Amino acid sequence: MLQNEKMAYDTDIYRELKKRLTTNEFLHGAKIRAEVLREEFGCSASSVREILLRLSTQGLVNFQEQRGFRVPERSSQKLIELTHVRILLEGEGAVLSIRQGGVSWEAQLAAAHHKLIHIETRIQVLDDPGELVEIWFDCEGEFHQTLISACGSGTLKQLHSQVYAQFRQQLMKADRLFDFISANIKQHAEILDAALKADEALTRKRIHDHLKRHLTGKTIAAQPPPSGQ
Repeated sequence: MLQNEKMAYDTDIYRELKKRLTTNEFLHGAKIRAEVLREEFGCSASSVREILLRLSTQGLVNFQEQRGFRVPERSSQKLIELTHVRILLEGEGAVLSIRQGGVSWEAQLAAAHHKLIHIETRIQVLDDPGELVEIWFDCEGEFHQTLISACGSGTLKQLHSQVYAQFRQQLMKADRLFDFISANIKQHAEILDAALKADEALTRKRIHDHLKRHLTGKTIAAQPPPSGQ
């Protein structure tokens, strides 16, 4: 395999593992077996190790010498800390985007919200929304990333991406219950409305209101019903 092809393939593996690590395909606390991944992806052991080490720098994998790689355990305190940082980053990023984004950013945000509201409305009426879980993860992430996308700060967006992924990972099991979906629909619409009105203070408040339920750390304990029930 040529060097450029290898780099592209390694990036694909990185993205796939990141998705699995934030959508409950790897359970909290589970050991990640590099040999199994090497066989699955048909790559070298060194490539798998490099990718897992990269994911560990993003806080999505824990690594210890002699013990290998594991998925981080759920932690109420970590969720509280991540929520605080998300509120700060999204509030500042949204305000900067309001000031700098213009009509193009507004259109992108409205489009991202349109996709998200479509999926959340579908989830709201389904008894078993399992088939939409992965799509919801993608659309929810796209909306919040678009909210800060015109902030003009690559550092802020990079930090937000890292914090957001860890946040989703902490909630990846509880989220599947979707008991929050009605409130989410309302809150996402309120964030969009405040941002399009260029009301900076209200946008910050709407973001805080959307995330504040996680500031107790208790939402991490929500348990989806057993399969088939």
